[in-house]
Amino acid sequence: MISPGLAKVAIPGAAVALVATGSASALPSSSPVTLDTPVASSSLQLSRDAVVSRDALRPPINPTTAPTPTAAPKPKPSPTAKHLKKQAPIPKPTAPKTRAAEDLAAQAAPKISGTKYTTTDVNLWSLPITGLLLDVLPKGTKVSVTGKLDGVWAEVVSDGKSRWVKAQYLSATKPVAAVTGAISQAACSSGSAVENGITQDAIRVHRAICAKFPDITSYGGLRSGDSGSEHSTGHALDIMVSGSEGQAVADWLKANYKKLGVSQLIWQQHIWTVQRSSEGWRAMPDRGGATANHFDHVHVTVYGNSGTV
Repeated sequence: MISPGLAKVAIPGAAVALVATGSASALPSSSPVTLDTPVASSSLQLSRDAVVSRDALRPPINPTTAPTPTAAPKPKPSPTAKHLKKQAPIPKPTAPKTRAAEDLAAQAAPKISGTKYTTTDVNLWSLPITGLLLDVLPKGTKVSVTGKLDGVWAEVVSDGKSRWVKAQYLSATKPVAAVTGAISQAACSSGSAVENGITQDAIRVHRAICAKFPDITSYGGLRSGDSGSEHSTGHALDIMVSGSEGQAVADWLKANYKKLGVSQLIWQQHIWTVQRSSEGWRAMPDRGGATANHFDHVHVTVYGNSGTV
């Protein structure tokens, strides 16, 4: 039996015992020494000397088979906000040619509703009040109108563009040149009976028309029983005429209203007054019949005694 702490050494041909002191006898250098498997001195030593390879803990590797790569998941699109789903698309910039066409359409001539005449030399403006003075239209110029008004301004069309003039200087009929020189006030050769009971201005009208249109011989003056009419007070005169000559009489009286003291004219179901002269001849409701609608005579109302001839 070998006591703990001693080691047995096998030497061919001889056995040497090691003394408990730890000393050993020298061995010949030429003799090969073979050591037996170490013997643990205790159970703790056995536990410590048990060697476990680290490779035994690694998973087996198959060098011939490569691992199959796992495909990365596709990213999901970010959710769209509800208020953006119905949003109108962002408009693309308008091409220069398109913008030019739109500008041209915006500058298209306004719709014409009729024509009128200038009653005096009239300034033509680009815009009401703040516009630029573009031209001066001579008296009697025929202009196209749209019917649009802006205060005292009326829209007209000149060279296909919107322009503006003072509405008070437009008339539905072409103005007749005022008489230069004196207007005859000689007694009418056809008689002056119609002058009985009428005012001085009515007499002026009668004598002037009698001299200007000598073929007209029928007139209507005072009608005392015609209550509510200017005829009942002598402030009116009817000139019995029709057709183109009637129009000429009406236009001539309108052109010379100041000298003759005329305040109002009625002819062919239209009326003209000094107070609303800028509106020209205004239509009247149908009264039934040629005489009631003034198709066979020109009705003249006068102030009384304001004429200058």
